[in-house]
Amino acid sequence: MANLALRNPQFKFITANVLAKSVVCRLTIDGTLRYTLTKNIITTGFAAAQTINFDIAELARDYIEIVYKGDYVPQKVDIVTNLKSYTLVNGGGAAIDEPTSETDIGFEAYGTFEEGVNPEVPFRSKPTYLIPINEDTDTFTIFAPNNTAGKLPNITSSNTLVVTPYSGSDTSVTSNGVVCNIKRIDCTKYGEGKRIIYINKYGVQQDLWFFLKESKNLSRSNEGYKSNTITYPSGSSATYSVQNAPNKVFNTQGKQSHKLSSGYYPEFANQQFEELLLSEYVWLSTLRKGVGVVIPVKVKTSNIAFKTSVNDRLIEYTIEFEEAFDYINNIR
Repeated sequence: MANLALRNPQFKFITANVLAKSVVCRLTIDGTLRYTLTKNIITTGFAAAQTINFDIAELARDYIEIVYKGDYVPQKVDIVTNLKSYTLVNGGGAAIDEPTSETDIGFEAYGTFEEGVNPEVPFRSKPTYLIPINEDTDTFTIFAPNNTAGKLPNITSSNTLVVTPYSGSDTSVTSNGVVCNIKRIDCTKYGEGKRIIYINKYGVQQDLWFFLKESKNLSRSNEGYKSNTITYPSGSSATYSVQNAPNKVFNTQGKQSHKLSSGYYPEFANQQFEELLLSEYVWLSTLRKGVGVVIPVKVKTSNIAFKTSVNDRLIEYTIEFEEAFDYINNIR
Protein backbone atom coordinates (compact mmCIF):
# COMPACT_ATOMS: atom_id res chain seq x y z
CA MET A 1 0.00 0.00 0.00
CA ALA A 2 1.28 3.44 -0.94
CA ASN A 3 0.25 6.97 -0.03
CA LEU A 4 -0.12 8.62 -3.43
CA ALA A 5 0.48 12.34 -4.04
CA LEU A 6 -2.41 12.97 -6.42
CA ARG A 7 -1.33 16.41 -7.62
CA ASN A 8 1.35 14.52 -9.57
CA PRO A 9 0.84 11.88 -12.27
CA GLN A 10 0.59 8.42 -10.72
CA PHE A 11 1.31 5.57 -13.13
CA LYS A 12 0.06 2.03 -12.69
CA PHE A 13 1.45 -0.59 -15.06
CA ILE A 14 1.17 -4.19 -16.11
CA THR A 15 3.47 -6.28 -18.31
CA ALA A 16 0.84 -7.66 -20.63
CA ASN A 17 0.91 -11.23 -21.84
CA VAL A 18 2.59 -11.58 -25.23
CA LEU A 19 -0.72 -12.83 -26.65
CA ALA A 20 -2.71 -9.87 -25.28
CA LYS A 21 -4.52 -7.48 -27.59
CA SER A 22 -5.78 -5.09 -24.88
CA VAL A 23 -5.44 -4.18 -21.20
CA VAL A 24 -8.29 -3.03 -18.95
CA CYS A 25 -7.76 -0.82 -15.89
CA ARG A 26 -10.59 -0.80 -13.34
CA LEU A 27 -10.36 1.99 -10.78
CA THR A 28 -12.32 1.60 -7.55
CA ILE A 29 -12.50 4.66 -5.29
CA ASP A 30 -13.85 4.49 -1.74
CA GLY A 31 -15.34 1.09 -2.44
CA THR A 32 -17.16 2.00 -5.68
CA LEU A 33 -16.01 1.12 -9.19
CA ARG A 34 -15.68 4.57 -10.80
CA TYR A 35 -13.71 4.09 -14.03
CA THR A 36 -13.00 1.35 -16.54
CA LEU A 37 -10.18 2.29 -18.91
CA THR A 38 -9.06 0.25 -21.91
CA LYS A 39 -5.87 0.39 -23.96
CA ASN A 40 -5.45 -1.64 -27.12
CA ILE A 41 -1.99 -3.06 -27.72
CA ILE A 42 -0.16 -2.56 -30.98
CA THR A 43 1.36 -5.97 -31.63
CA THR A 44 2.88 -5.39 -35.08
CA GLY A 45 6.66 -5.50 -34.82
CA PHE A 46 6.64 -6.54 -31.15
CA ALA A 47 7.72 -10.08 -30.30
CA ALA A 48 7.92 -9.66 -26.54
CA ALA A 49 5.44 -8.71 -23.81
CA GLN A 50 4.79 -4.99 -23.49
CA THR A 51 4.47 -2.80 -20.40
CA ILE A 52 1.24 -0.78 -20.38
CA ASN A 53 0.83 2.30 -18.13
CA PHE A 54 -2.28 4.11 -16.86
CA ASP A 55 -2.21 7.51 -15.10
CA ILE A 56 -4.85 7.40 -12.34
CA ALA A 57 -4.03 10.60 -10.42
CA GLU A 58 -6.55 13.06 -11.85
CA LEU A 59 -9.33 10.48 -11.85
CA ALA A 60 -8.82 9.69 -8.17
CA ARG A 61 -8.25 13.31 -7.16
CA ASP A 62 -11.72 14.24 -8.39
CA TYR A 63 -13.12 12.31 -5.43
CA ILE A 64 -11.20 14.15 -2.70
CA GLU A 65 -13.60 16.72 -1.25
CA ILE A 66 -11.33 19.15 0.60
CA VAL A 67 -13.07 21.15 3.33
CA TYR A 68 -11.75 22.80 6.47
CA LYS A 69 -11.80 20.34 9.38
CA GLY A 70 -11.36 21.54 12.91
CA ASP A 71 -10.04 18.14 13.97
CA TYR A 72 -7.25 18.29 11.32
CA VAL A 73 -7.89 14.65 10.35
CA PRO A 74 -6.25 14.20 6.91
CA GLN A 75 -8.67 13.96 4.00
CA LYS A 76 -8.01 11.09 1.63
CA VAL A 77 -9.50 8.54 -0.74
CA ASP A 78 -9.05 4.78 -0.82
CA ILE A 79 -7.99 3.53 -4.26
CA VAL A 80 -7.93 0.02 -5.70
CA THR A 81 -6.42 -0.34 -9.19
CA ASN A 82 -7.04 -3.57 -11.06
CA LEU A 83 -5.15 -4.31 -14.31
CA LYS A 84 -5.89 -7.26 -16.57
CA SER A 85 -4.94 -8.22 -20.13
CA TYR A 86 -7.30 -9.77 -22.70
CA THR A 87 -6.98 -11.75 -25.91
CA LEU A 88 -9.05 -9.32 -28.03
CA VAL A 89 -9.14 -5.56 -28.46
CA ASN A 90 -11.37 -3.35 -26.31
CA GLY A 91 -11.22 -5.81 -23.41
CA GLY A 92 -12.83 -8.60 -25.41
CA GLY A 93 -12.16 -12.29 -25.45
CA ALA A 94 -10.71 -14.15 -22.53
CA ALA A 95 -8.59 -12.82 -19.68
CA ILE A 96 -5.07 -14.12 -20.06
CA ASP A 97 -3.56 -13.49 -16.66
CA GLU A 98 -4.56 -13.06 -13.07
CA PRO A 99 -5.59 -9.47 -12.31
CA THR A 100 -2.93 -7.24 -10.87
CA SER A 101 -4.56 -5.26 -8.02
CA GLU A 102 -2.98 -2.54 -5.91
CA THR A 103 -4.55 -0.85 -2.90
CA ASP A 104 -3.45 2.73 -2.17
CA ILE A 105 -4.45 5.88 -0.31
CA GLY A 106 -4.68 9.18 -2.23
CA PHE A 107 -3.90 12.62 -0.79
CA GLU A 108 -4.13 16.21 -2.03
CA ALA A 109 -0.33 16.16 -1.97
CA TYR A 110 2.50 16.77 -4.42
CA GLY A 111 6.12 15.95 -4.98
CA THR A 112 8.61 18.17 -6.74
CA PHE A 113 10.41 17.47 -10.01
CA GLU A 114 13.53 16.39 -8.13
CA GLU A 115 11.55 13.78 -6.18
CA GLY A 116 10.86 11.82 -9.34
CA VAL A 117 7.96 9.84 -10.71
CA ASN A 118 5.06 8.52 -8.60
CA PRO A 119 5.90 10.49 -5.41
CA GLU A 120 4.51 9.10 -2.16
CA VAL A 121 3.67 10.78 1.15
CA PRO A 122 5.57 11.43 3.42
CA PHE A 123 8.56 11.61 1.01
CA ARG A 124 10.82 10.32 3.80
CA SER A 125 11.00 7.47 6.29
CA LYS A 126 8.20 6.90 8.79
CA PRO A 127 7.09 7.66 11.46
CA THR A 128 7.12 11.42 10.93
CA TYR A 129 5.13 14.61 11.19
CA LEU A 130 3.49 15.69 7.94
CA ILE A 131 5.10 19.12 8.00
CA PRO A 132 8.42 20.45 6.64
CA ILE A 133 11.53 19.33 8.49
CA ASN A 134 14.58 21.40 9.37
CA GLU A 135 17.04 19.60 7.10
CA ASP A 136 20.06 21.17 8.81
CA THR A 137 19.26 19.55 12.15
CA ASP A 138 16.81 16.82 11.07
CA THR A 139 14.29 18.13 13.60
CA PHE A 140 10.76 19.52 13.55
CA THR A 141 9.82 22.98 14.84
CA ILE A 142 6.59 24.95 14.62
CA PHE A 143 5.82 28.50 15.75
CA ALA A 144 2.72 29.52 17.68
CA PRO A 145 1.62 32.41 19.92
CA ASN A 146 1.72 32.08 23.67
CA ASN A 147 -1.24 30.26 25.23
CA THR A 148 -2.41 28.89 21.88
CA ALA A 149 -3.24 25.23 21.34
CA GLY A 150 -3.13 23.38 18.03
CA LYS A 151 -2.86 20.08 16.19
CA LEU A 152 -0.17 18.28 14.20
CA PRO A 153 -0.96 15.51 11.67
CA ASN A 154 1.58 12.71 11.53
CA ILE A 155 1.98 9.18 10.19
CA THR A 156 3.08 6.08 12.06
CA SER A 157 5.39 3.29 10.97
CA SER A 158 2.27 1.15 10.27
CA ASN A 159 0.98 3.79 7.80
CA THR A 160 -1.69 5.00 10.24
CA LEU A 161 -2.62 8.68 10.13
CA VAL A 162 -2.98 10.32 13.54
CA VAL A 163 -3.38 13.86 14.86
CA THR A 164 -1.24 14.97 17.80
CA PRO A 165 -2.73 17.85 19.83
CA TYR A 166 -0.66 20.33 21.82
CA SER A 167 -1.80 22.65 24.59
CA GLY A 168 -1.32 26.37 24.95
CA SER A 169 1.63 25.83 27.27
CA ASP A 170 3.46 22.98 25.53
CA THR A 171 6.93 23.73 24.21
CA SER A 172 7.24 20.34 22.53
CA VAL A 173 5.20 17.24 21.73
CA THR A 174 6.25 13.66 21.06
CA SER A 175 4.41 11.22 18.80
CA ASN A 176 5.68 7.75 17.91
CA GLY A 177 9.05 8.66 19.37
CA VAL A 178 9.45 11.77 17.19
CA VAL A 179 9.74 15.18 18.87
CA CYS A 180 8.35 18.43 17.46
CA ASN A 181 9.51 21.60 19.19
CA ILE A 182 7.05 24.46 19.65
CA LYS A 183 8.58 27.92 19.70
CA ARG A 184 6.29 30.40 21.44
CA ILE A 185 6.00 33.98 20.14
CA ASP A 186 4.69 37.01 22.02
CA CYS A 187 2.60 38.91 19.50
CA THR A 188 0.46 40.97 21.90
CA LYS A 189 1.84 44.25 20.51
CA TYR A 190 -0.19 43.66 17.33
CA GLY A 191 -3.05 41.63 18.82
CA GLU A 192 -3.17 37.87 19.05
CA GLY A 193 -1.67 36.97 15.68
CA LYS A 194 -3.42 35.68 12.59
CA ARG A 195 -3.66 31.95 11.85
CA ILE A 196 -3.56 30.77 8.26
CA ILE A 197 -4.52 27.15 7.64
CA TYR A 198 -3.55 25.55 4.34
CA ILE A 199 -3.27 22.13 2.72
CA ASN A 200 0.47 21.60 2.61
CA LYS A 201 2.72 19.51 0.37
CA TYR A 202 1.75 16.36 2.30
CA GLY A 203 -1.98 16.85 1.69
CA VAL A 204 -2.88 17.77 5.28
CA GLN A 205 -3.91 20.93 7.10
CA GLN A 206 -1.10 22.95 8.62
CA ASP A 207 -1.08 26.19 10.60
CA LEU A 208 1.13 29.14 9.74
CA TRP A 209 1.00 32.12 12.08
CA PHE A 210 1.48 35.75 11.07
CA PHE A 211 2.59 37.58 14.19
CA LEU A 212 2.91 41.23 13.17
CA LYS A 213 0.50 43.83 11.87
CA GLU A 214 -2.47 43.28 9.60
CA SER A 215 -4.18 45.65 7.18
CA LYS A 216 -7.60 44.99 5.71
CA ASN A 217 -8.84 46.45 2.43
CA LEU A 218 -12.12 46.55 0.55
CA SER A 219 -12.23 46.82 -3.22
CA ARG A 220 -15.38 47.46 -5.21
CA SER A 221 -16.50 46.56 -8.70
CA ASN A 222 -19.67 47.55 -10.52
CA GLU A 223 -21.23 48.17 -13.90
CA GLY A 224 -23.07 51.19 -15.24
CA TYR A 225 -25.44 52.40 -17.90
CA LYS A 226 -26.94 55.67 -19.03
CA SER A 227 -30.64 56.15 -18.30
CA ASN A 228 -33.10 58.48 -19.98
CA THR A 229 -34.49 60.68 -17.17
CA ILE A 230 -36.51 63.13 -19.27
CA THR A 231 -40.25 63.31 -18.57
CA TYR A 232 -42.93 64.92 -20.72
CA PRO A 233 -45.62 66.39 -18.47
CA SER A 234 -48.94 67.45 -20.01
CA GLY A 235 -49.09 71.12 -20.92
CA SER A 236 -45.40 71.73 -20.27
CA SER A 237 -42.07 71.36 -21.99
CA ALA A 238 -39.92 68.29 -21.41
CA THR A 239 -38.08 68.31 -18.08
CA TYR A 240 -35.94 66.17 -15.80
CA SER A 241 -35.07 66.00 -12.11
CA VAL A 242 -31.58 66.96 -11.08
CA GLN A 243 -31.90 64.41 -8.22
CA ASN A 244 -32.39 61.54 -10.69
CA ALA A 245 -28.94 60.44 -11.89
CA PRO A 246 -28.74 59.71 -15.63
CA ASN A 247 -25.64 57.53 -15.05
CA LYS A 248 -26.91 54.51 -13.17
CA VAL A 249 -24.83 51.99 -11.20
CA PHE A 250 -25.72 48.33 -10.84
CA ASN A 251 -24.19 44.95 -9.98
CA THR A 252 -22.01 46.46 -7.25
CA GLN A 253 -19.88 43.93 -5.41
CA GLY A 254 -17.10 44.05 -2.88
CA LYS A 255 -14.00 41.99 -2.15
CA GLN A 256 -12.09 42.11 1.13
CA SER A 257 -8.40 41.36 1.34
CA HIS A 258 -5.98 40.99 4.23
CA LYS A 259 -2.30 41.88 4.11
CA LEU A 260 -0.45 40.01 6.85
CA SER A 261 3.11 40.34 8.12
CA SER A 262 4.65 37.09 9.26
CA GLY A 263 7.04 38.33 11.88
CA TYR A 264 10.57 36.97 12.05
CA TYR A 265 11.12 33.34 11.12
CA PRO A 266 14.31 31.27 10.81
CA GLU A 267 15.55 30.38 7.36
CA PHE A 268 14.34 26.77 7.43
CA ALA A 269 10.75 28.04 7.64
CA ASN A 270 10.99 29.21 4.00
CA GLN A 271 9.62 25.79 3.07
CA GLN A 272 6.36 26.59 4.85
CA PHE A 273 5.87 29.83 2.92
CA GLU A 274 6.67 28.00 -0.32
CA GLU A 275 4.00 25.40 0.40
CA LEU A 276 1.50 28.12 1.32
CA LEU A 277 2.07 29.84 -2.01
CA LEU A 278 1.56 26.55 -3.89
CA SER A 279 -1.50 25.43 -1.94
CA GLU A 280 -4.93 25.40 -3.59
CA TYR A 281 -6.85 25.33 -0.29
CA VAL A 282 -6.27 28.12 2.24
CA TRP A 283 -8.32 29.45 5.17
CA LEU A 284 -8.00 32.41 7.56
CA SER A 285 -9.01 32.21 11.21
CA THR A 286 -10.43 35.58 12.21
CA LEU A 287 -13.12 37.36 14.22
CA ARG A 288 -16.47 38.44 12.82
CA LYS A 289 -18.68 40.40 15.21
CA GLY A 290 -16.62 39.11 18.10
CA VAL A 291 -17.03 35.46 17.10
CA GLY A 292 -14.17 33.31 15.84
CA VAL A 293 -14.72 32.01 12.32
CA VAL A 294 -12.62 30.25 9.68
CA ILE A 295 -13.13 31.62 6.17
CA PRO A 296 -11.74 30.50 2.79
CA VAL A 297 -9.17 32.81 1.19
CA LYS A 298 -6.95 32.88 -1.87
CA VAL A 299 -3.27 33.79 -1.77
CA LYS A 300 -3.29 37.00 -3.79
CA THR A 301 0.50 37.35 -3.66
CA SER A 302 1.76 35.44 -6.68
CA ASN A 303 5.49 35.41 -5.99
CA ILE A 304 7.91 35.80 -3.11
CA ALA A 305 11.66 36.23 -3.01
CA PHE A 306 13.06 33.76 -0.51
CA LYS A 307 15.04 35.46 2.20
CA THR A 308 18.16 34.18 3.91
CA SER A 309 19.94 35.13 7.09
CA VAL A 310 23.05 36.01 5.06
CA ASN A 311 21.33 38.33 2.61
CA ASP A 312 18.51 39.72 4.74
CA ARG A 313 19.49 39.00 8.34
CA LEU A 314 15.84 39.12 9.47
CA ILE A 315 13.43 36.89 7.53
CA GLU A 316 9.94 38.36 7.36
CA TYR A 317 7.25 38.03 4.68
CA THR A 318 4.23 40.14 3.86
CA ILE A 319 1.54 38.20 2.01
CA GLU A 320 -1.86 39.39 0.79
CA PHE A 321 -4.91 37.14 1.02
CA GLU A 322 -8.20 37.76 -0.74
CA GLU A 323 -11.43 36.37 0.66
CA ALA A 324 -12.66 33.62 -1.66
CA PHE A 325 -16.22 34.91 -1.81
CA ASP A 326 -18.05 38.13 -2.61
CA TYR A 327 -18.61 40.51 0.34
CA ILE A 328 -22.28 40.99 -0.52
CA ASN A 329 -23.87 37.55 -0.25
CA ASN A 330 -24.93 36.30 -3.69
CA ILE A 331 -25.02 32.54 -3.11
CA ARG A 332 -28.13 31.20 -4.85
